[in-house]
Formats: sequence, C-alpha cells, structure tokens
Amino acid sequence: MKVLVIRFSSIGDIVLTTPVIRCLKQQRKDVVVHYLTKSVYGTILINNPYIDKLHYLQDDLDLVIEELKKEKFDYIIDLHNNLRTMRVKKALKVKSYSFPKLNVQKWLLTNFKVDIMPDKSIVERYFETVSSLDVRNDGKGLDYFLREDKKLGNNDIPVSHWGGYVGCVIGGSYTTKKLPVAQWQKFCELVPYPVILLGGPEDRDAGLEIAEQDKIKIYNSCGKFNINESAELVKSARVIISNDTGLMHVAAAFQKPVISLWGNTSPEMGMFPYYGFNNLKERVAPQSVIMENDKLGCHPCSKLGYNKCPKGHFKCMYDLDMGFAVEQVKKFWSVK
Repeated sequence: MKVLVIRFSSIGDIVLTTPVIRCLKQQRKDVVVHYLTKSVYGTILINNPYIDKLHYLQDDLDLVIEELKKEKFDYIIDLHNNLRTMRVKKALKVKSYSFPKLNVQKWLLTNFKVDIMPDKSIVERYFETVSSLDVRNDGKGLDYFLREDKKLGNNDIPVSHWGGYVGCVIGGSYTTKKLPVAQWQKFCELVPYPVILLGGPEDRDAGLEIAEQDKIKIYNSCGKFNINESAELVKSARVIISNDTGLMHVAAAFQKPVISLWGNTSPEMGMFPYYGFNNLKERVAPQSVIMENDKLGCHPCSKLGYNKCPKGHFKCMYDLDMGFAVEQVKKFWSVK
C-alpha cells in the first residue's frame, strides 16, 4: 500500500503531522509512505525514518502533479486541506482523506468569542484521516529527528551557557503572535539563568535589542543557525519559553518543558504544545504552562495574525506577567 501524505507548511504544522507518519509506518507493515511539502521545509523531514520518499513543491504545482502520477498511490492523506491539495487529489484520482479544519468554529471564536472548538490537539484531528486505515494514535507525541554527525558542539554557544540555559523563542509568523521586545527585556532581567534567544534572520535586530542589556547572560542566536541547528539548541535547553510558533512544537517533540505565550491566537484552536496525551482541560500536560490573556473581550482576534494589533493596545501580549513566567521557569529548572 502506497500512501501520500500532504502538508505544505509551516514548521509547526509539519511537526504536528509526525505522529500520523510514525503510526502509519509502524501499524501498517505493508505501507510505503511518501510526503509532499514545500521545498523550504524539506530539512524538517529529511531525517525522518518513517518517510520512504519526499516530494517537494516549488513553483510549478503541475510539474509536481506529473511526478506524483508516476507513483500510483493507493491513498492520499491530506493534512493541509486547501485549494492546492484539492488540485492534487483531483489530478491523482485515488481515494483521499482530509482532516477537518473547523473553519466555522474558528470564525465563531475569533469574531464572536463563541468557543465550540473541541478540547483536543490538532494532532487528534489529523488522526481522523487515517482511522479508516486502522491506524490509531500511539500516544508517544511528536517526532523531530536530527543527524548525529551534524550536531552542534559547545564551541557553538558561549561558555557561560554550557551549564544550561533558557531557550527564548522570540520569532513568529505575524507581529501579533510575538511578545514585544520590552516584555522579553523584562523577562531576561528577572530570570536568574543564562538565556539563548531563538529565531530566524528576521528576528536578528529584535534579538540584538534584547541582548544589549546583558551580553554575557543573553546570547542572540537569531539568524545564526539553520532550522535543524536551532532545533538542537531547543533540545539542549533546560526550559523553553515561546511564542505560538514552530520551535514551540519542536520543543514539545523533545518533551521539553514549554511556557507558551499567546497573543492574537488561542490554544483553544488546537495548536498548543502536544506531548501525546494532553488537551487543555481534562489532561493538562505537567510540562506545559499556557500564558494567555483570556479576559480581554477582543481575544482571540485571528486564527493567523496581523502586522499590528487591530485595537492598537496589544494588551494580549503586553499584559502577560513576566514575573509569573520567570517563576514557572524556576520550577522547571529545578526538575531533573
């Protein structure tokens, strides 16, 4: 049986698909798993032993479709469910299963604050696509695989951080998903441990501004490492504090303690740190702390994000208590 799994983007969303890939491969011994994603995200999956072949979307979807037709798939597992995946499914003409995006429920939550979202991770909704293939969630959480021969060494981070550090993920796909620089500065001032700032090249200037207050205690790694190297820094951290962004899910894949910071989005949409068993109410993960200003009448305001706060005050992030965040870090830091 040959199966094509599709998820084009982005980092976190792709990491959240990994339990489906693992369970497909382990529970169906006859299965050959192919995965279609954007070429820029290929490095996230290239070391995954449960994937037999990767296909990459670049500029021309029609070319990719012609390549896929040659594979003669038996099933398509659509974990993106958008117009492009519809084109792929229509062209390949094989049995397909698509995950429920719950866009109506998300619209009600963001526009009218009516919460009828199911209390479960998006991972559980991904698994609905493979239930007909007798594949079930094994409860082992997310996967992220790194090459042993490409590991970072002590020389890649300051000596001051060799004994342990807090990983601060300062990036995000939208401004309204990012904790403001002033809040990160407050956190770094209060936290008594070494800090590594994590993000992409677009976060370098913000990282410089945050690190300026204490260049010994705070190391700005933003833009210095690729995604897999940044994932290594996440894996080596004692605790992760993160915006709602990809490295937050990478941290959960490594079973790291995560303090997650929520701006315009909400964990109720199913994108909270997932350890294989947890939801938000009945089965709360002991290694996860959610920081969300859910008392605001305007929160959440979007399932994705904005370049600036629609109301102009950005209280969802500015009102988060950095003193509380530091106390949570201290609790996790002492747990071996």
